[in-house]
Amino acid sequence: QVQLVESGGGLVQPGGSLRLSCAASGRIDSFYAAGWYRQAPGKGREFVATITAGGSTNYRDSVKGRFTISRDNAKNTVNLQMNSLEPEDTAVYYCNSIIAGRSYWGQGTQVTVSS
Repeated sequence: QVQLVESGGGLVQPGGSLRLSCAASGRIDSFYAAGWYRQAPGKGREFVATITAGGSTNYRDSVKGRFTISRDNAKNTVNLQMNSLEPEDTAVYYCNSIIAGRSYWGQGTQVTVSS
């Protein structure tokens, strides 16, 4: 069984920064693909950024140049550095990992961008 635990969310003013982390624990036999998704109130869950086992990254257009996804394979963590935050980034952010062919989700962490 694999567990994902997100941390780092909070309240920040527009233009500010936050760093989200996703720690994986449990039976992790190999490197894995991972990503961050978000869900704003009244909207569906949407892709934010992904990183492959080899380190290739992909971002939704609205966060390119502002967000950076990275990973630390030794610590089984995936991070999302978010800069120049905008009110439209307000959402619950979820970590996702594909490990041994199965998809796992974290519990989510709230990010609120407001003055």
